[in-house]
Amino acid sequence: MDYYSSQISNLIAELARLPGIGAKTAQRLAFHIINMPREQVEKLSQAMLSARNNIHYCKVCCTLTDGDICPICASAKRNQKTIMVVENARDLAAYEKTGKYEGVYHVLHGAISPMLGIGPADIRLKELLMRLQGEVEEVIIATNSSLEGEATAMYISKLVKPTGIKVTRIASGVPVGGDLEYIDEVTLLRALDGRVEL
Repeated sequence: MDYYSSQISNLIAELARLPGIGAKTAQRLAFHIINMPREQVEKLSQAMLSARNNIHYCKVCCTLTDGDICPICASAKRNQKTIMVVENARDLAAYEKTGKYEGVYHVLHGAISPMLGIGPADIRLKELLMRLQGEVEEVIIATNSSLEGEATAMYISKLVKPTGIKVTRIASGVPVGGDLEYIDEVTLLRALDGRVEL
């Protein structure tokens, strides 16, 4: 038995299809949207349609942008000789928030995962190799510390090393505020291996 009219149920169902949105959150969002002023709902729907129609991959780094080239790649202030390889645009945004990285990025849009049928040809590795034909001095691999991220990092390292370009991997280890007793052994070993002098 439906509790709501078909239009409300349809809105809840569509919102629930979004990643990370369960039935209760979808219901809460649906009622929030219904109670919003009409102008705000129109702005929201226009922003979604505009983003879907106008956002595509940057021709250089493959991040999402509404121009041919993203603002980072277009910036003369960025060090074009250092490329940080990330799995997705959210990872790029996380590093940008630090305000400390001055190089450019390459977004893979995934990681190698044989279990899921994702191979090297399914992520943006070909575009990365094309970029390495320029004046690149270092490739920083910043994939996640998951099994897939590690496999991707190793694969990229094996592709890049023969070119003579320096390949580095971001350090990983104990998070700030983490209690050592609750941290897994692999993370603790990584933290030990990546130690720096004080």
